[in-house]
Amino acid sequence: MSRVMPAMVLSQWSTMVDGLKQSAKDFYAETYLNLEKHQLKSVKCEIVVFPEGGIFSAKREYLQIRYREFVYHVCAAPYGNGFFVSSWLGDVDNWFLEILDSIPVLGIVVRFLIRVLKPLTFYRFDTAQMFHTVVHDAVTKTLDRVIHVRGLRALTESERKPAMRDIFAQLK
Repeated sequence: MSRVMPAMVLSQWSTMVDGLKQSAKDFYAETYLNLEKHQLKSVKCEIVVFPEGGIFSAKREYLQIRYREFVYHVCAAPYGNGFFVSSWLGDVDNWFLEILDSIPVLGIVVRFLIRVLKPLTFYRFDTAQMFHTVVHDAVTKTLDRVIHVRGLRALTESERKPAMRDIFAQLK
């Protein structure tokens, strides 16, 4: 498996925990163990590297979790006097279709074919939601344990809630 960029971001979440000193690699390892407890088939995890900016910029490691056409990226990193965690759930398109979509006239046909061959259905949305729920649970359980061990303030319900995109708005 290699680094994958989502074609569309379905959900994003982030939080900053003041006073927390934590290794990103340890955070990823524990999140992976929490995810394994769900015994999901066909889920693949690995550490991938994304540039912070352009080609010569510094690199940042993310935990990438893949399931079918969905990808989840988790970022954990020290930041100032604390620790930052973010996650991104996205939908992955076929790279060949993405190339065809970028061709002016052909792009219209490709977008029509994508809607016919890969429609937004309740099943696809439910699958994305289930995957999101399981991965977000693994991330927040890891963060909850680390916060508790260090005696820091627990996250509030609003700090735990991810921002979901209305993917059905595309059908209008």
